[in-house]
Amino acid sequence: MKRLIALTLGLLCLAYSQAQNKDYVSYIQRYSDVAVSEMYRSGIPASITLAQGLLESGAGCSQLAVKSNNHFGIKCHNGWQGGRVYHDDDAKGECFRKYDHPEESYRDHSDFLRYRDRYKFLFDFQITDYKSWAYGLKKAGYATDPSYPEKLIRIIEQYKLHEYDTRPSKGVQNSGDAQGSGDSRTLPLPPSQIDQTVRVDGSAREVFRFSLSRQVYSQNDVQFVYAMEGETYESIARSNNLFLGELLRFNDLSGKPVLEPGTVVYVQKKKKYAAKGLEMHVVEKGETLRKISQRYGMRLKTLRKLNGLQNTSLIREGDILKLRK
Repeated sequence: MKRLIALTLGLLCLAYSQAQNKDYVSYIQRYSDVAVSEMYRSGIPASITLAQGLLESGAGCSQLAVKSNNHFGIKCHNGWQGGRVYHDDDAKGECFRKYDHPEESYRDHSDFLRYRDRYKFLFDFQITDYKSWAYGLKKAGYATDPSYPEKLIRIIEQYKLHEYDTRPSKGVQNSGDAQGSGDSRTLPLPPSQIDQTVRVDGSAREVFRFSLSRQVYSQNDVQFVYAMEGETYESIARSNNLFLGELLRFNDLSGKPVLEPGTVVYVQKKKKYAAKGLEMHVVEKGETLRKISQRYGMRLKTLRKLNGLQNTSLIREGDILKLRK
């Protein structure tokens, strides 16, 4: 009898697991394009967005998701002007946001993280570093569940959601089309004729991360643009849905630097080291450490550390610098 009960329970667990797996796969198929599109608009990894959606909404089957299209369990909070629904959660009768369509929930989730100070530090992580994002969300107070990060990571790895973090967005320029140089020691040449500055929508929330109206280039697998006439670091940050401080950090800058037309401006965090196979650099006349770091798409801080240099250290023509460990 005990063996029969154990077998029955095992079959029930298997059936439940298969049903859950089917729901998860269907959910991913339905919302993966939205998550990738939001990744390009906001800078939040698609894997994190999908994993949160799956976990918070029970793969779209929770009462909150079905009745209110709220897939991320976002509460009303102060200043919310949209629809409302009341649901028992940490307390009885809590106010949750209500949406007309699930896609609105995805967009609001992106904006919720993007424009709240307590989540700002998350955007310093690489877009492919889903583990840091998962633990960062818990640290910022997104969820009270102590095992929240592990649950997100388990979902991401079980369903290979991290593959969506490098997938091009439909409706956004394919990053594979970004022009490389063919020689990773040199940056791609800028356009022979710099176009007029594209007008940026007053609301940065309506602009995709990588603008369709200009050529996006790549060095060391890091996206960058060439500055156009009349642009500033602030306007480029706004048009790529970045904070100004983020953009300046990406380019190892601070203060209020002047932007000259044709300047390389990275719109993603640079890599720690130069590309594989690029071990050394011989300093050319007039080069600075920052200029070299921009050339290879690597971080200035790492370049200094690799070569035992301080902020005030000077380099001379003919010096040999390490680019990798």
